[in-house]
Amino acid sequence: MNKSTTIIFTLLFLLGCSQMWAQDSTKVVSDSVNIKILERYNNRLATIEQQRVADSIKKAELEAQISALKTTDNLKKEELQAQINAINEAEILRLQQKKQRIDSLKQTAKGYAVTGFFNDTLFFLYSKLGSFSPKERAQAINARIEALSENMEFNENSLKIEDSETTTDIVFGETIIMSVTENEALWYDKTRQEIAAEYRVKITDAVLKYKAETSFSTLAKEIGLALLVLIVIVFLIIYISKFFRWTALKIHRQEDKKIKGIKLKDYTLFDARRQVNALLVINRLVKWFVILLAVYIALPILFGIFPWTEHFADTLFGYILNPVKKMLLAFWNYLPNLITIIVIVIVFRYILKGIHFLKDEIAKGNLTINGFYPDWAAPTYQIVRILTIAFMFVVIFPYLPGSDSPIFQGVSVFLGFLFTFGSAGSLSNIIAGLVLTYMRLFTIGDRVKIGEVTGDVIEKSSLVTRVRTIKNEIISIPNSAVMNSHTINYSSDAPAKGLIIHTTVTIGYDVPWKNMYEALIDAALRTELILKEPQPFVLQTSLEDFYVAYQINAYVREANKQAKIYSDLHQNIQDVCNERGIEILSPHYRAARDGNSSTIPSDYLPKDYEAPSFNVKTQRKGEK
Repeated sequence: MNKSTTIIFTLLFLLGCSQMWAQDSTKVVSDSVNIKILERYNNRLATIEQQRVADSIKKAELEAQISALKTTDNLKKEELQAQINAINEAEILRLQQKKQRIDSLKQTAKGYAVTGFFNDTLFFLYSKLGSFSPKERAQAINARIEALSENMEFNENSLKIEDSETTTDIVFGETIIMSVTENEALWYDKTRQEIAAEYRVKITDAVLKYKAETSFSTLAKEIGLALLVLIVIVFLIIYISKFFRWTALKIHRQEDKKIKGIKLKDYTLFDARRQVNALLVINRLVKWFVILLAVYIALPILFGIFPWTEHFADTLFGYILNPVKKMLLAFWNYLPNLITIIVIVIVFRYILKGIHFLKDEIAKGNLTINGFYPDWAAPTYQIVRILTIAFMFVVIFPYLPGSDSPIFQGVSVFLGFLFTFGSAGSLSNIIAGLVLTYMRLFTIGDRVKIGEVTGDVIEKSSLVTRVRTIKNEIISIPNSAVMNSHTINYSSDAPAKGLIIHTTVTIGYDVPWKNMYEALIDAALRTELILKEPQPFVLQTSLEDFYVAYQINAYVREANKQAKIYSDLHQNIQDVCNERGIEILSPHYRAARDGNSSTIPSDYLPKDYEAPSFNVKTQRKGEK
């Protein structure tokens, strides 16, 4: 267990180091930009400062000239005093220009930190002094503050403040710790003496705090406290592991008792063994999560004990707290948009409910709209529903997080492009399906003929129409193919007006047509499912060289049973013709009866029927 703890410590330490390295690389880039900004600012201040020095020299010369004049030379004194007043006004203007430049720079420039002993920032420097840049000044002051901690005689009154002509200095004995310039005073809208006093207090407190925290007694207490924390962490990990071992045993013991598996109706999703294994995996994952969480919480406490590692604690807590803060802040900022989206969804939900209610009323026939058929209600509802949902997404889109980002918009355009070109064929079938719905060519269950396919419609989808043939073959026809071919609907008017079925029989001229009419009508009336009213009728469709074509027409209502009706009708035609002594001959079969037996089946012939003999006549030469 101690080995696991060591590995966890190492991983977290490396994670913290990688974060610091990433921060350092970012800091280098920002420092280079900040240096350029401060260089421009200090160059402008240097120009103004040169003018100030020149004006101060000139002012001193003018004051010396005034002192050298006689008391009676008033005109010359007034002239010199006017020049001094002009220099004073220029000095006021110079200070205003400095103040304006500093105010504009405050929004962008970042100062260089003067730090204490544990990376604590005491204050920032923005202005250079002589040949020293702000960064060099900060480094030099840091070194001097660090040297103060080595002086055993240092106390809260060791630092003094001394004024010079252009700076206010903070000194320790004979050493100048730092100098406060006029520019720094203007930066904070204070006097040099006020800024120097604040810096003196901060430096003194930092040195005294370092001395107190690095004393032997303090270090002994911190080491003891750190050992106590480590012991607590180790025992905590041990007891967490024991607790989860106990829960694992409990899970094993409940197999086939409380743990009996998971079933969905008749399907066993997990049997008892699989469920136990799944719970053990979850138990193991929760165990390591709790251990890592305990270590992660304990490490900042451990790092916070020593002042040298105190900033590690802030970094580790920052890994969790900063993302949580960002998420909570982002959620809080997004909350108005989320409420708007919820309101839009609720409004459109009730709109769809209202449309669904109208659909049901029209489909049931309770609500009638002229020119709108009840079977249009369901497909029209689906179209309106899709359009309403699409419009809802259009309304919601601006309120989605990241909807205005170029990446989000690019992905949306790319998906639209894929959908448009990838579904070109499907879209044609969908549009054809909509057209077929409103053309009302057929409904589910109708007997139809689409192109060369004949059968009953069993499904109408947005893409295909499925037909079951009389041989129980399921044929899927794309809706675009249905639109491009002719369609025969046998069932649409059959229940009300009846469907006329017909078949043709060819009979020789030797059979009277009236007898044939009676025979065909009698055969139709014998056929089951053929209607008695309207009565069947016969049409002569052609008079050929060797036969007459008779077409029997009869009314039926069950269009889906045509195959059976036709079969029965053909059987009855043969039976009736045989009963009435009518021979059904092939088109070119001639009834030459000399020695030929009748084609009528023997069951229908008289019992004393005999085939006629074959007669041959001879004629002698010279006889007539």
